[in-house]
Amino acid sequence: MVRRCADAGTYVLSLTTTPKAWSGTSALAKDHLRIRTALGLHPELAHERWKELPVFDEFLPRTRYVGEVGLDGSPDYRPHHAIQARVFEHVLSRCSANGGRILSIHSRRAATAVLDALERHRDAGIPVLHWFSGNSKELARAVAMGCWFSVGPAMVAGARGRALLSAMPPDRVLTETDGPFAVVDGTALRPGEVEGACSALGSCWGISAQEASQRVLSSFRALMAVQVGGPSISGGAG
Repeated sequence: MVRRCADAGTYVLSLTTTPKAWSGTSALAKDHLRIRTALGLHPELAHERWKELPVFDEFLPRTRYVGEVGLDGSPDYRPHHAIQARVFEHVLSRCSANGGRILSIHSRRAATAVLDALERHRDAGIPVLHWFSGNSKELARAVAMGCWFSVGPAMVAGARGRALLSAMPPDRVLTETDGPFAVVDGTALRPGEVEGACSALGSCWGISAQEASQRVLSSFRALMAVQVGGPSISGGAG
């Protein structure tokens, strides 16, 4: 997959679900300048892997990207809210103390709690809300706070996702796949397979899918130009 992405010139940010996974995952794409790996501790695993927070702290200076992190308020994970919140607060606090990071944030059924945490840690970096599914009031608050959004083909397949998309600032929207977890027509999405998202973006913005793709690329480059902590974008695992 790394060779495929490199040959295609695809920009990829791969997300990890546990801190211990970061080192090995980032090594897979070593020296590929368009592939980066984010350091994460997924909220669905927070109650099982919270003891890896020292590993998170160890690796944080080596990357500009943190994710997937956040909170999950769905029924299966609501009982673990307290430990999720402690983990997320720790992550945001450490990011603030290290000059900020670009963060990919999970907020399923927990958008208000996530935004409250971001309000408490305004120096944590640039929040990119992954597959945002909050209500319109929560979306308006996120926009006012300067949040970015990443959307994928599976998210925009339904009317609700498209309605949310239409209220997002076009210059703060990026594409994602959420693969291999996200599936379209029974097949797990692979890196770079965002045509469905670009088509929906174009329809929403009144432009072609190709023009939407170029707009996303421009927004991506603008985000990459933002100064946050971590190593230089041109070196190492940064």
